[in-house]
Amino acid sequence: MNVVPLLECLADGHYHSGQAIGERLGISRAAVWKQMQAIRDLGVVIEAVTGKGYCIQGGLELLDAALIESLLLSQVRAALGTPDVRFSTGSTNTDAMQKAQAGVERCLVLAEHQAAGRGRRGRQWVSPFGRNLYMSMLWTFQNGIAALEGLSLVCALAVKRSLQAIDSDISVKWPNDVYLDGKKLAGILLEVSGDVSGPCRVVMGIGLNAAMPAEHSAAIDQPFADLASGNNGKISRNSLAAGVINEWVKVLAQFESEGFEPFREEWMASDCYLGQRVEIRAGEHLTLGRHAGVDLSGRLLLDTDVGRITVAGGELMPSLRPAAS
Repeated sequence: MNVVPLLECLADGHYHSGQAIGERLGISRAAVWKQMQAIRDLGVVIEAVTGKGYCIQGGLELLDAALIESLLLSQVRAALGTPDVRFSTGSTNTDAMQKAQAGVERCLVLAEHQAAGRGRRGRQWVSPFGRNLYMSMLWTFQNGIAALEGLSLVCALAVKRSLQAIDSDISVKWPNDVYLDGKKLAGILLEVSGDVSGPCRVVMGIGLNAAMPAEHSAAIDQPFADLASGNNGKISRNSLAAGVINEWVKVLAQFESEGFEPFREEWMASDCYLGQRVEIRAGEHLTLGRHAGVDLSGRLLLDTDVGRITVAGGELMPSLRPAAS
């Protein structure tokens, strides 16, 4: 069932009668009702008012591959080609990885909805239809897996850079999150396949909260932010996507040739927990200390009771435990 024409009809945020919709789309009232149910099954709230018709309050901006491509820098279009925009998918990361397995070296996949969106450590990434950005970029690196240290941090910086004009209170959290007003705004998931010392394909997924509906907050296990709340609800997802993609490709090109080192100072200036007591959880292991920044490879520097250590991975949280006396 193709419900895109109906969504396009309702996207203006105005009321449309079932009869008017049927005439516009060339379908019966019964078919209109069935399509309404299919759209509601995606989590889209459609109001129905007797005498007025159907309405998506606030409207809906659908992703437009041609529009996004037109907003990309010429070198970005050359690197990625036309974005692959999907109506609904399991996971954009999975889609991009399938392209990698088919021999594709670079591409970009976006989706209106993810049925099985995922974050780090197997967590669910809540992905309501048509409200946020869910996108994954496939990029082939030539110098092996070891040369990818710091890549997740660089991706987070790309998101931060792209959002500076929208909100100045954007920060980053090691190793791969973007925060707004102290709450999670975006997350990044990297999946790698390839050679230790040769070419490897990396799928980098970004989930960015553009306008998270309030009814989905119960499914999210931490405080979160979205961009629309601080911008009178006015966020263009197509412009937002293009802005992120432009910065993303720009930092990837530099990272590919120079590694993480040229990004280190920018990360340190943007890190929301720098200088604070934190705890790092890796599996069942918990390490406490003061966040002292990152090294030239993007590994966390942690001042502990036994001295400074470097941490390559784990989940960082602010620590409420008192320091040892």
